Amino acid sequence: MPTQTSDQRWAAQAASGDESAFRKLYRAHVRPVYWIAYGILASPADAEDIAQETFLVAWRKLPALDLQGESILPWLATICRFQAANRLRQRRRDQAHTSDALDDSLPDTVNVEEQVITAALAARIADEVGNLNEIDREIFRLCATEGYAYQAAAEELGVSHAVVRNRLSRVRTQLRGAVQEVRDA
Repeated sequence: MPTQTSDQRWAAQAASGDESAFRKLYRAHVRPVYWIAYGILASPADAEDIAQETFLVAWRKLPALDLQGESILPWLATICRFQAANRLRQRRRDQAHTSDALDDSLPDTVNVEEQVITAALAARIADEVGNLNEIDREIFRLCATEGYAYQAAAEELGVSHAVVRNRLSRVRTQLRGAVQEVRDA
């Protein structure tokens, strides 16, 4: 039987009500979820709210989840995009109902093309991260999302500083390529 990834193990435990396992999933993925929300909403406060809402929805839906890949991040990214889209619709409704208090931070028109590109970019990044092997995903999580220094990540994972540096460089190059493909499309 193949070994489970951390996400698979934590998701299974959280689905059966293990709050500690869910906290581990939260800590591992809250930053990427926040940045996906921020990319769509362009508001730090709304992005924080949507990240929290994403994990509330995830907690409720985990018992029915059949995690196919090694990472739960693509599933969380999908929930996040739906939550962010709901927030955008709510903003528009609120704006329509308050004619005397217009929010200057919202554009007069919605740039649908930009929203599609942002959603496509978030999905592509989540897919790329989800397809990384376990060590690369852990290095990316520690260094890129949690801000660990290379040496601290190396110690955490039991590998050398050079392994962390080289693998993270390769992952970043891969992600830049994915981002460029979405922008070119």
